[in-house]
Amino acid sequence: MSGKHPRLPEWLRAKTVRRADTHVLRTSLRAHGLHTVCEEARCPNAGECFGDGTAAFLILGGACTRGCAFCAVTRNAPAPVDPDEPAAVAAQAAALGLRHVVITSVTRDDLPDGGAAQFAASIRRVREALPRATVEVLVPDFAGSGEALDAVLGAAPDVLNHNVETVRERYAAVRPGAVYERSIELLHRAARYKPHAVPPLRRRGGIKGVVVIKSGLMVGLGETTEQLMACFRDLREAGVRALTIGQYLRPRRANIAVARYYTPAEFEVLAAGARTLGFDAVFAGPLVRSSYHAGETFATLSRKT
Repeated sequence: MSGKHPRLPEWLRAKTVRRADTHVLRTSLRAHGLHTVCEEARCPNAGECFGDGTAAFLILGGACTRGCAFCAVTRNAPAPVDPDEPAAVAAQAAALGLRHVVITSVTRDDLPDGGAAQFAASIRRVREALPRATVEVLVPDFAGSGEALDAVLGAAPDVLNHNVETVRERYAAVRPGAVYERSIELLHRAARYKPHAVPPLRRRGGIKGVVVIKSGLMVGLGETTEQLMACFRDLREAGVRALTIGQYLRPRRANIAVARYYTPAEFEVLAAGARTLGFDAVFAGPLVRSSYHAGETFATLSRKT
């Protein structure tokens, strides 16, 4: 997976080297025994987000059972599920005074439910600690388990995000172990989920009791514009309302090389193309990530509902 790749362009170099003071938040996260996807995935926005006192919580440990070619998260034997983790996430979110809480996880194919119960418990504990906050979950594919997905949706998150990451044609090279059609089906099922009852907290904090479905992908992995537009259409037809499009940045030399860097103008063209398909919110740019400014994305959707 190593190899040559284009030099980092000026618009990326100038932004990725900038880092805020993150010591206080990092220390607090360590004290609670928590992980963040910001650090584990070596997100280029980690410095900015930590400096602002925000983070995307990574539950179920820091080791993944898969080895996607683009990802910096360690592939290793995962640790046992920590029953105290949901309470720790809620405590940290409350300490930060978050208004929009993002919770994601590594992929845990070793667990019968893929970690769905831990997601549900984390959502509920955050709602207890921060009754006015909205909650977004970025979930794995749960190996295609509809029951696992329903368990997460039953805890009434405000946003259910599942990233396809790349176009159908690049899955074998970029996401071994994942299946494009399985991810599209998850999003389709989530968009059509009908809860038996909308909890009071959701009626107050959500968008009319509706779970917003969100997805995202990276460009620069060898895809074509036609393939991207086909992927956008698949997502929209599945019921996705919010779409994020960002530039793939190679986290380590062991990861797949960048095929090319898209210019800011090209991102504008992609966003315009996606908007013609009817998405309620499209965020595209070199450093856009699915959990970056997630609260602003949710606010945009709230205004359109």
